Amino acid sequence: MNNGTSNSMLSSVSASASGNNGQAPGLKTYFKTQEGKYKLQYEKTHPTGFLHYAHGKTVTQVTLAHLKDKPVQTPTHASSSLGVSSGVRSAAARLLGSANGSRALSFVGGNGGSKSVSGTSTRIGSLGSSSSSNLIGNQNFDGKGSYLIFNVGDAIFISDFSSQDKDPIKSIQFSNSNPVCHSYDHDSKDGHDLLIALNSGDIYSTSLRQQLQDVGKKLVGAQHYNKDGFINNNRCTCIAWVPNGDGTFVVAHSDGNMYVYEKHRDGSGDPSFPVIRDQALFCVSRARYSKNPVARWHICQGSINGLAFSLDGSYLATVGRDGFLRVFDYKKELLHCGGKSYYGALLCCAWSIDGKYILTGGEDDLVQVWSMEDKKVVAWAEGHNSWVSGVAFDPYWQPPNSDDVAENVVYRFGSVGQDAQLLLWDLEMDELVVPVRRAPGGSPTFSAGSQSAHWDNACSATTLRPAPSMRDVPKLSPLVAHRVHMEPLCGLNFTQDSVFTVSREGNIKIWMRPSSSDAQSTTSDLSQASTQVKNHQDQVKFQVPLTNNDET
Repeated sequence: MNNGTSNSMLSSVSASASGNNGQAPGLKTYFKTQEGKYKLQYEKTHPTGFLHYAHGKTVTQVTLAHLKDKPVQTPTHASSSLGVSSGVRSAAARLLGSANGSRALSFVGGNGGSKSVSGTSTRIGSLGSSSSSNLIGNQNFDGKGSYLIFNVGDAIFISDFSSQDKDPIKSIQFSNSNPVCHSYDHDSKDGHDLLIALNSGDIYSTSLRQQLQDVGKKLVGAQHYNKDGFINNNRCTCIAWVPNGDGTFVVAHSDGNMYVYEKHRDGSGDPSFPVIRDQALFCVSRARYSKNPVARWHICQGSINGLAFSLDGSYLATVGRDGFLRVFDYKKELLHCGGKSYYGALLCCAWSIDGKYILTGGEDDLVQVWSMEDKKVVAWAEGHNSWVSGVAFDPYWQPPNSDDVAENVVYRFGSVGQDAQLLLWDLEMDELVVPVRRAPGGSPTFSAGSQSAHWDNACSATTLRPAPSMRDVPKLSPLVAHRVHMEPLCGLNFTQDSVFTVSREGNIKIWMRPSSSDAQSTTSDLSQASTQVKNHQDQVKFQVPLTNNDET
């Protein structure tokens, strides 16, 4: 499904303005919204001479990790840097990317101690550090700061998010398999906070700070799970910490199974799960012994392409190759609701910070907005020209001149796709309008308002719903459609100061949010344009009577 997005939506800055950012010809270095300009600040990527091993088999995923003070140190006031509404901002940080599953850019909950093993990581090596690695290898190095963790080919790279250096400060190579997904636990007070899952099915938990301190050629202090695919040898597709799960995490595989692990337990496998009799049915099996994994969820037939927890960990959303969104009550281990895409597989999903809405994107080139309250699609967004590969809500955005009135909440969200475009959208439930449709009597009807009785009765309240008719669901149009990379995109994430986009090839671009001066300038431009239009209209009204009087 293609959409001819108007060129007026694209920013009109000249390609010659790319300057030091090294932009390819035809790409813009900023885009405009009603609150001002988002400007390309800097880029991150893998080393120039790095040769990808079987790169085509993996897609880059980026995890943003905020490494706090060492637990043994006296707490500082650094956490107050979030400024106003720090409680909301902290909650927002916990949600980031938990939304995208295998393409997640996430922090999700859980903490606990560590358990390292020796002699089990002989397959892991290191490409060494870049020229920016003067901070690395010091055992006394605190490591506090923000880092981008991303996979390219058979390597994991760690880049300093606060630095404008393009090259990473640390790289770790996996010689016999490719890392495909990872997750960071920003609430962990000690021990292992970083998860890495491989194409072979192998899983590692480790300490990010320990990797930054070490100058050696191995992934140090790593706990190994599902070694050599002992439990499941299918490709890992997504991994996530369970919010408030005290060290519990989940790993999904390409065969439709998801396993629950507890990092405090023995990493040895327990393969004694019962045979799955019906691949199309959801079922949960508990391990017979007190070893990892502690449970197996068979979710669907075919690959689980993405998963995301709600902020409090109560619900788990998954999207799969079969085109279904499934929402589970995680604690009760029950299927809560879900539904089908319009066409093809679903590739990504994301939660709103309040847990009321879920975004999905996939091979139908659309973004769908699901309501947890209504258990159905309440809007669909058309604007991409190819598969939608990443979606995320912006938990930091507030409408211009917002007075924090809760009666009409506006959600800002973004999406990226294989058309290399970043699209921004606003979801305002009170302003949604159901499109024109033809009533049974033959005369066209139009329904205004958030939801119509027609749509309320269009689908029965079954657990998994078919895709509704597009005629019955409100349609959203993008605020911005901006081509940000030359190659297909696979993810995006919002931070307090920026939004960053990720390409399949491992190139990351950081776009800074509009400054207050930009916002004032944009508001001034709009006000000036409005005044000019009004003056012109007044002139026309004044001139017309004069002409009539002269003729009389």
